[in-house]
Amino acid sequence: MLVFAVSDKGGTGRSVTGCNLAYHLAQQHDVAYLDFDFGSPTAGAIFEIPKLDRGVVGDEGLHSYIEGRATTPYSADIWRMSDRRDLRARQSNAGRLVLFPGDRGGAEFSSQPDRVKRCADLFSKLDREFEICLVDLSAGRSHAVQMALKATALPALRSSTARWLVFHRWTRQHIVAAAGLVHGERGLLAVGADAGHARDALFNSIRFVRTAVPDLDVDPSTTTTAQASWLSTCNGELKKLAERHKAGNSALLGETPMESVLQWREQVISDVDVSKEIANGRTIEAFRDLAKRLMNPVVWEGL
Repeated sequence: MLVFAVSDKGGTGRSVTGCNLAYHLAQQHDVAYLDFDFGSPTAGAIFEIPKLDRGVVGDEGLHSYIEGRATTPYSADIWRMSDRRDLRARQSNAGRLVLFPGDRGGAEFSSQPDRVKRCADLFSKLDREFEICLVDLSAGRSHAVQMALKATALPALRSSTARWLVFHRWTRQHIVAAAGLVHGERGLLAVGADAGHARDALFNSIRFVRTAVPDLDVDPSTTTTAQASWLSTCNGELKKLAERHKAGNSALLGETPMESVLQWREQVISDVDVSKEIANGRTIEAFRDLAKRLMNPVVWEGL
């Protein structure tokens, strides 16, 4: 399965949620994480691999492979290379968790036919090697997004299962932006159809992920009655807005709560963090729920 993580805006939590999703999927499956955020390949920092915190040095990363300067992209075994002790303590029944980083100092580049072909070849190879390939794409209507749409429309990948996760924060601006990324004039559906995708099939492969959703069960000692009422009203308005923009519950994969750990430090949250009462148990349960729903075929039945 190929899973593409996209967002119209930066700062949506796309990468940190994607890394946490990959971590939980890897408890039972072989997972590859491809850092296609070519302008800012920082997945290595989230997985806490210091030498890859801004991508790999030299012509070995995904930039170099796509541009034809490397025959094989660099890969890192996260279970072995992470500085996090609890990530290195891989469970006996866990699958592989491998990071394919971008190049340090890389940047966006156009999706020329030869690059699209190399991209498709890589997706096809890793789709055979791993059960799940999670591809973190640059924010907005980027060349990385266009390349992924063009690559997955090629005959070699038409039989592969592809999912598109659209990340957005729970605000008016982010809801409108995320919906535009899917349904807009140059959104996923329009660009995908131009590339050769069947529009209805592509539409049914897209789900939204809401991030940093505030907890409405607020502490009365820190929130006034008026504030609590205002938050509830805003939440209701946002739900109606999402429905109007075709980003409502029927198109929702799931959501993650506001989490102090992730506001201060983008990282993988493990059971150790919860047991130490550093992280909220609801957050790790939200990541697990996203992983389960991603793998549940019922969730992906036609909208």
